[in-house]
Amino acid sequence: MTVDRVKAFEPLRQALTTAPLLLMPELKLYIDASADELGAALNQVQIINDKPVEGPICFISRQIKPTEARYGASQMECLCLVWALEKLNYSLEGCVFEVITYCTAVKSLLSMKTPDRHMLIWQISIQEYRGNTAIVHKDEYS
Repeated sequence: MTVDRVKAFEPLRQALTTAPLLLMPELKLYIDASADELGAALNQVQIINDKPVEGPICFISRQIKPTEARYGASQMECLCLVWALEKLNYSLEGCVFEVITYCTAVKSLLSMKTPDRHMLIWQISIQEYRGNTAIVHKDEYS
């Protein structure tokens, strides 16, 4: 091998033999519910050119069931969070992430003192995410 080939091969060998730096992704889960359906978007924040850039990983949605049509707006938003966490469990388990919602009831779901039957069941079902989740209320117009 010539000196030029050795010089050209050295960066390649370095790249192949050096372990990559693996970090937990910064995730954001956007949730929203309407009278007809539930929806969520899982986004990842990456630093590109020293600026945070948010990009989608997946979108999920479903129509509400006839029994859920009687829920109020706050219950629908909480149902949306519980449903999204169940569907995206494989992506969110063990990760620290933010839940962004336009409904203040979702923010108080984890800290309710006397929840009704549905809210209590939902509180229990999302307990595993309690230490890893920050629920952020975002104003609709911001």
